[in-house]
Amino acid sequence: MLAAIELSWYPSLAELGWFAPELALVGTIVVILVAPLILGRSGLRSARIAFAGALVTLLLSVRLVEQVGGGGISGLAPESAAGMLILDKLTILFKIILMLFLTGVTALWVLGSSEKEENGEEFFVLMIGSALGMALMTSTLNLLMMAVAIEAASLPSYAIAGFDKRNRKSAEASVKYVIFGGVSVAIMLYGISLLYGMYHTLNVAIIAQGVANDLAAGQNTVLISMSLFCVLGGIAFKIAAVPFHFWCPDVFEGAKIEVTAWLSVASKAAALVLLLRLVDAFNIGAMVAGHSILTYNGLAWGLGVLAAISCTWGNFAAYRQSNVKRLLAYSSIAHAGYMMMLATIFTLPGTTTSGKPMAALMIYLIVYAVMNLGVFTVAAIVSWQTKSEDIGAFSGLGRRAPWLAVPMVCCLVSLVGLPPFGGFIAKYWLLLALGSKMAETSLAPLSWILIIVVVINTLISLFFYFRIIRTMFLSDDQLPALSPPFLGTAMANLCAVLLLLFGVVLINEPKELADRYTGDMYKPTVVLTSKDVPINAPGDMQVARSVDESDAMQIPALGGAQ
Repeated sequence: MLAAIELSWYPSLAELGWFAPELALVGTIVVILVAPLILGRSGLRSARIAFAGALVTLLLSVRLVEQVGGGGISGLAPESAAGMLILDKLTILFKIILMLFLTGVTALWVLGSSEKEENGEEFFVLMIGSALGMALMTSTLNLLMMAVAIEAASLPSYAIAGFDKRNRKSAEASVKYVIFGGVSVAIMLYGISLLYGMYHTLNVAIIAQGVANDLAAGQNTVLISMSLFCVLGGIAFKIAAVPFHFWCPDVFEGAKIEVTAWLSVASKAAALVLLLRLVDAFNIGAMVAGHSILTYNGLAWGLGVLAAISCTWGNFAAYRQSNVKRLLAYSSIAHAGYMMMLATIFTLPGTTTSGKPMAALMIYLIVYAVMNLGVFTVAAIVSWQTKSEDIGAFSGLGRRAPWLAVPMVCCLVSLVGLPPFGGFIAKYWLLLALGSKMAETSLAPLSWILIIVVVINTLISLFFYFRIIRTMFLSDDQLPALSPPFLGTAMANLCAVLLLLFGVVLINEPKELADRYTGDMYKPTVVLTSKDVPINAPGDMQVARSVDESDAMQIPALGGAQ
């Protein structure tokens, strides 16, 4: 009977409405593919369709804010598969950030490639396809869907990284990206298979409880550690965390600069949100199973070491770079390490500081997207006009194009994390989250180690960021003045103004926005994996003490509709 019900399941109109932004992206892809059959091929038209599709997706995401109740919604799947696709205010905020960044990258493509690119339709189909995969990455608590979403984001990225077929470096970058991506997803699937073999489910909520029970009892420790490391390996590949970072510098150097800008923010942001969502699910799993969060001491330390090594390696490796895109690649690895530190914060939901790690991440992502868009806009214009990606191409830029040099300084100083720009505020909230959350547990030593690592790495990064500033204002090879396009100049200066506002005027607004969108995340379906484990659930969370696994589908997701 149950099997018949499952086979006859179909999504309701309400569920389709909940995931209208993703459907809008699919519709945009279809329109881009069909338009050439009716109107003929035109890269610029494809860019306009992509731009319009991103704006429609943005508006649909904003409209969903009021429809999402406390705790979020699980939909587009039977109740037995709750968590396959989820919707809460966090996913909405991420989609808003992603779409705004997509419009900026699209404008960058129009500036540099619209006149010479012959395959604009294919490019934007791949670009929007990768955006769809990234949106799905942040909208699931199912291991299989997680792997599918990562591949949906990765496969188009491989293609756009090598889209310039006439460029040998671009083709080489794409091949390296494919090889590293294939190995990483194979490792991830192996980890998923181990977890499925141990707990007979792909639901992260149930797996989290089983892991908490086994770790507390000292059982399957090696197997759990191996499986979690493999799963995290697939996520770390998208983050470009050490040692899964080797693809990043070569891909950034070989790909077109607008693709580099896209990968520097979008893929890392999606993977980081997914990682912190998993940490939140494991927190809930420990709470429901009645175990202390100190059960995850080893996992927290492992993530902390990985994050610390990533930011340190990225900053030191950037010292030797003369190519601006490679330098920014290592810079993105360092910033990913900073943000990954927030995943080390394990604490029970419902405490007075609940939501700070994810809120701090979203603040950082908002500011980071603006900083990178500004930096890559200036770097792209200089590269297109000088035919060089070397730092030397910025020589005398303060004289040759002051309206590019000044916003470049603002963005670089913000990337360092110095006042009065938004980068300083982003790092302030990151450090505050690290200190206030882990100080509540025995993980306080890890907290202070990571804080010290952030401060030291900030000082280290001064050298290579200010190296570009020194070249722009203190080195002048008497090169001719540049004639930057108005749209590119406006984009760069808008980014600089926003960073200044975030650091001086709108200091609290990003924090309030992040708190509002992350304070009540989706609560996954929770069931006990042992009949003898006591319940320690705060607030109005009521969970049956004894539930057979076959009955898990009958328990609605906490705090949300099904």
